[in-house]
Amino acid sequence: MVQGAHYILGPFGQDSDLRRWGLKLAERGGKNAKKRAVVAVARKLAVLLHKLWVSGEVYEPLRNNHQVVRHSSIGFACEESSSTAEIR
Repeated sequence: MVQGAHYILGPFGQDSDLRRWGLKLAERGGKNAKKRAVVAVARKLAVLLHKLWVSGEVYEPLRNNHQVVRHSSIGFACEESSSTAEIR
């Protein structure tokens, strides 16, 4: 888990909510912030994997990110979040 967390927080990790949370945590601390952030991301990754395994859900890397989806055939933009959709 710790090696996976190192990869997620490293230069080659893809953008995800977990990575953003870990990098924000690493910036916040002092001398040992990076080490604590790696352990925290590893723990959060373990909990996330267990939840996905038990529930059978599909992993969404940017679940909390609001995405704007263009409907070209309809001609409007729809901002989607995890619970609601708003039409602009």
